[in-house]
Amino acid sequence: MKTTQYLAEIENELNRTIELISEDEAEKLVDHILKSKKIFVAGAGRSGFMAKSFVMRMMHMGLDAFVVGETVTPGLEKDDILIIASGSGETKSLVSMAEKAKGLEASVAVVTISPDSTIGKISDLAIKIPAKPKAGADSDYKTIQPMGSLFEQSLLLLFDSIILSVMEQKELAGQTMFGRHANLE
Repeated sequence: MKTTQYLAEIENELNRTIELISEDEAEKLVDHILKSKKIFVAGAGRSGFMAKSFVMRMMHMGLDAFVVGETVTPGLEKDDILIIASGSGETKSLVSMAEKAKGLEASVAVVTISPDSTIGKISDLAIKIPAKPKAGADSDYKTIQPMGSLFEQSLLLLFDSIILSVMEQKELAGQTMFGRHANLE
């Protein structure tokens, strides 16, 4: 198969996956974000990269959004939300964060392949991205892509869609976000 044929198949996979994401769950996350004092986002590996891009856009909108583990990240409090990106929902460090956040009485949301996972059960809200897990061949969801690529791509698109919903609710135009864009590069 040629490179552009792979690209077309990836696009087909993304379309199939995105159609199965719950609109209700996505809107609940938008509501949680808008009601939260501060937003914390965590993920490991490539899911973590998608999470960082999500935080960047929230910062551009003027929201108090932070990546867990960065040196400038403040403490999590009761009126805050922790959003975790984890395909498996079992990454030990992220499970620990979810437990700690619940102990601090903050809201916890997870975007995952497995809402019945440990993090999914701890969370107040779980959004399922129906994609094939990295490990294990037994899955209803097929992909030509390696490892968790389909989940991670879908995660980025879902996060960008959530940004658009938050922008609409806050009546922000894309141009206004440039005022908070980096300017030293």
